Amino acid sequence: MERIQAIRLFVRIVDLGSFSKAATEMHIGQPAATKQIGRMEAQLGARLLYRSTRGVSPTEIGLRYYEKCKLISQHVEEAESVSALLQTQLQGALKISTSVAFGRRIMAPLTMQFMDMNPGLQVELHCDDSYVNLIEQGVDVAIRMGRLADSGLGSRHLGLNPWTIVAAPAYLQAHGTPKIPQDLGKHTALIYSTVQGDARWQLSGAKGKTVSVAVRGALRSNNLSMLLMAARKGMGIAAVPRYVAQESLNTGAVLSVLDDWQLPQQEIHAVFPSPRMLPAKVTQFIAWLEGQFDQDWWARKDLA
Repeated sequence: MERIQAIRLFVRIVDLGSFSKAATEMHIGQPAATKQIGRMEAQLGARLLYRSTRGVSPTEIGLRYYEKCKLISQHVEEAESVSALLQTQLQGALKISTSVAFGRRIMAPLTMQFMDMNPGLQVELHCDDSYVNLIEQGVDVAIRMGRLADSGLGSRHLGLNPWTIVAAPAYLQAHGTPKIPQDLGKHTALIYSTVQGDARWQLSGAKGKTVSVAVRGALRSNNLSMLLMAARKGMGIAAVPRYVAQESLNTGAVLSVLDDWQLPQQEIHAVFPSPRMLPAKVTQFIAWLEGQFDQDWWARKDLA
């Protein structure tokens, strides 16, 4: 068991580039971590790690050893999950990462439903709009929007995230309702500074025609809830995900415009640190999520 713990420690030191961070994560002191790696190097008769003021990095031998140790660690975790696979209810810690708006409005109620089904789980739902390194942060699964960058991460397609253009009835009454995409250029736009081309909105018509419209406005934000709030107050026209706008659309606080045109839809993916040897809690959570994003998922009452 000590050998397995040492292997896990070595893998986390390389992943994090730090003895102290790995020791803290594994709830041991840094001197103990240093001794474990020292014994490992002595047994192998080779230096595995370079230590400097900048951090820790593997030697050439250490890098090859790390690749083998990571596979061993994954096999051990899978073996430890065998008993869980035989149980109806899952157990253990599950760390999930997602964006702030999607986390609060969608993943929070979905995660609570999954926890009700599996009361033995302890879940940490981490919501952050900045990029999260799954390995460094110890994340089991992240829910990400848009096209994925090429990487060694595993992923599973869950569904599509449609966007819509909305404005308050009072704004439309005062400034008119856009009839064609080009009309958007005459209106005050509430601009999401992260996707949808920033200040240029791309729309597609029923016959495949695509129009790119430059929009302008005094308010820009990377927070979708803030843009919806501004739209509800009549400050302009906003392009937001349908799940963000759905409740306000239901109450009539905002109206959708240009319904014959579509903004680009984002792909929804579950992303996980490795495509191999996933723990049962991760595979079953992802499998359950695959059934949650079917047609009109954003209008489900249990996600309100």
